[in-house]
Amino acid sequence: MSALDLFSSKEIGERLRVARESRNLTQQEAAQKINIARTTLVAIEKGERRVRLSEVQELANLYGSTMNSLFRSEAIHVDLAPRFRKLSSADDCAIAFAAQLMSNLARAELELENLLGIKRRKDYLSERPILPGDIQIQAEQRAMDLREILGLGFAPIVDIVSLLELELHFRVYIRRIDSKISGLFAYDDALGPCILLNASHSRERRTQSAVHECGHFISARSQPEVLPSDEIDNSREERFAVAFGQAFLAPAEGVMQKFRDITAGGENLTRRHVIVLSHFFGLSREAMVRRLETLKLVKQGAWDWFESNGGITNEQAQQVLGDLRIPEKENLDADRPTTLRLGMLAAEVYRKELLSEGQLARLLCLDRVELRKILDEVDFEGKDVDGAPKLLG
Repeated sequence: MSALDLFSSKEIGERLRVARESRNLTQQEAAQKINIARTTLVAIEKGERRVRLSEVQELANLYGSTMNSLFRSEAIHVDLAPRFRKLSSADDCAIAFAAQLMSNLARAELELENLLGIKRRKDYLSERPILPGDIQIQAEQRAMDLREILGLGFAPIVDIVSLLELELHFRVYIRRIDSKISGLFAYDDALGPCILLNASHSRERRTQSAVHECGHFISARSQPEVLPSDEIDNSREERFAVAFGQAFLAPAEGVMQKFRDITAGGENLTRRHVIVLSHFFGLSREAMVRRLETLKLVKQGAWDWFESNGGITNEQAQQVLGDLRIPEKENLDADRPTTLRLGMLAAEVYRKELLSEGQLARLLCLDRVELRKILDEVDFEGKDVDGAPKLLG
């Protein structure tokens, strides 16, 4: 009995359709690749015509997968992209591309987990809808609640991606997408919370985008969200996410303590103060000043004053921080095509020969050069395995 015998024609067709769309192929293109008529593929995907074994093998290879992967009984076939089409016009290609990319990467990560027999934890934070009343107060409280759960106290966030991945069980991806998009968020019962961040943006900006999307997960996870880079949405949901992000990255008491330490003896907020505070909390200089305004540590309009008087430049930050400042060219998470966790999953699948290099590259939407870089970083050859300590449990 083959894997196909376990499924109805309709379910087989649906799995093939999702796999095709994940590769951004039309029915016409896929049909031509395996030398069948488009109408035949349409009938297969609708469940009106039983697919032949040879056809499904060719389609699986075309879609960068395997027949066993496509028709494993526990495999989950979901597509996040259609949810974002409801948020934008049909011709918004940038959002459509980013949504499909995030969907492809989430399903790829799930496929790697399935191949390795990994059961991902799903003890997510409880959703707490926004209540009537002051948005800022609610956001501050929920940000501190989360910090308490994570045992962070008032400490700065060093690596938001690892925190979201390893502590909160998010699926986080960093890829270069259209500059007008800062991030995307979607939640699915099978996949969990998923975030795509723009690698073209600075590290501070990506950090802010990630926490912003975390705010949406906490307050309204059933609603997919696109975070534009230059548009301001004044809805309660958006204002909550902005306030939550500020409060989580720069907790009120922690900012007040550090502010007093740094400005002791001063009468005015200086560029040096802003540079040191923004570096400590990992925020952009504008976000740091806005946070000081929110906490009433400086008057409203402080950032506008700096903007009107030459701003705060990278050169000035370099002068103040010296070697402490991380140049964007050394911002490795922007240039790494996968997160650390996803890279380790891919390398382990390759090491165990569960997928070929070509299949992995297609699955992760990478070229072979990028994939080879990942495998080299994780040391897939296992040069020291023979004498390495064994895992217990």
